[in-house]
Amino acid sequence: MPSAPNTPAAPTGTAPGERSAPRRVVVLADSDTRWKWGVLTARRLAPEAAVDGLLLRGRATPTPRQLAEVGVAVDSLREVTTAEFLRAATTPGAYDMVVLACVGGAVQAMLHGLRRAAADGAAAAAEGAGAAAAGSGADGELSARRPVVVTGYVGVVYEKLTDGLLLRHGADLVLANSPFDAERFRVVYEGVGADAGSVAECALPFLEGTAAPAPAETGDGPFTVVFAVQPSVPAGRADRAYLLRRAVQHALRHPEREVLIKLRSKPGEHTTHIEELPYQKLARKLPGGRDGAHGGLPPNCRLVYGNMGEILDRARHTGGLLVTVSSTAALESLHRGVPTAVLTDLGVREALGNHYFTGSGCLASWDELDDGLLPEADEKWALRQGVRGGDGFAAARDRVTRLVGRAASGGLPPLAPYYTVRTAPGYLPGILRRYGLAPDGSPGAGSSAEAADGLGAAGRGAVRRVVREAARGAYRHGVQRVAPLIRKAGEL
Repeated sequence: MPSAPNTPAAPTGTAPGERSAPRRVVVLADSDTRWKWGVLTARRLAPEAAVDGLLLRGRATPTPRQLAEVGVAVDSLREVTTAEFLRAATTPGAYDMVVLACVGGAVQAMLHGLRRAAADGAAAAAEGAGAAAAGSGADGELSARRPVVVTGYVGVVYEKLTDGLLLRHGADLVLANSPFDAERFRVVYEGVGADAGSVAECALPFLEGTAAPAPAETGDGPFTVVFAVQPSVPAGRADRAYLLRRAVQHALRHPEREVLIKLRSKPGEHTTHIEELPYQKLARKLPGGRDGAHGGLPPNCRLVYGNMGEILDRARHTGGLLVTVSSTAALESLHRGVPTAVLTDLGVREALGNHYFTGSGCLASWDELDDGLLPEADEKWALRQGVRGGDGFAAARDRVTRLVGRAASGGLPPLAPYYTVRTAPGYLPGILRRYGLAPDGSPGAGSSAEAADGLGAAGRGAVRRVVREAARGAYRHGVQRVAPLIRKAGEL
């Protein structure tokens, strides 16, 4: 049987006056893009709150350069393990709200860990002061004095919809970035018999104010074309090389334009998605390529890093254009009123994610762009996708204040993920084990081993850093060097 619902669609049991805005919020993130989404979401849901940041150690933990490029600030920031996060998030009175800005498996693991930690805390409170002091949940279990838990997606949701949603189920709020996504999310949850009341419609947090943009003002500087590349779309060398060649050809055909190839990461860094074939490496193989940063690119075509919003503002200021296969940057571009082209050169396919933009008016090929096309977005599509509209966070903000008030007055019911050892005995334990948790959500045996290894805290930290960097280096070498060679050999 599916787990009991943990939050009703419209919070009940809370008097109209029992609202309380979060004062302390913690964001857990595991990559640069999720970090950006998590912090900005926290700011939109709790504008007056102090926000602490925790980076979950792993393959895609952002580097200082990536954090600086994202450009969001918090009151404190540190790197943590699963066990360290759970201790920080469940310290009594520490936080009113937790934002889980992680991949689905990590969200599921943290939900089970938080549930177990809250249950242990409620049991301890009951032993110390009687069960009445801890409160009683609607399902007969002890209500816990725990923070409100929020999660969601960092951008366009075009693959693994059901898997990703069920891994996020159990949070108090699962944010949907548009009316379109909210409808899809509820259909999935209701279809498996899970509570859909946690779905909350909002908007992408970096779309500050979602009113229709004013016409772009053309300023000084050349017409700017921003080609927003993606780490894993398309995946193949031939397709990625083709897109790069077309960007170069566009620059050669339009010497009066400036073509900026916007990169996600530098070689050796990782993002949300693994990049096996960096465009930096492909650029060096272009005719006339060299060891410099821009390979064989013409003078009006450059590889660039930096904050996407600032680069899009530059394109808008010059009357420019954004080009991509399926990056969430397309939504940010549309929000700013920048003409946006979603490429059809490699087909319109689920594997590429550009099928999400059918009906948008943005589908175009490089040939059409070479001939001067500037796509115009369909306004009805833009409204349905959350690119236009009013304050997308107003309703979610209200629900958060109700939940925080309820938590303060009597505690919240236990987190209730759809996946349990009963509903998914062959799936859930493996996910939890990956993040150092036992099947019941408690820290696994290895998580406390370092406490008795004889090393001081500083010594353990130094050892962890050395081992972690070595592991990351080996992983990057395997992904970016060894794996392509193996595939190439297999094609011979």
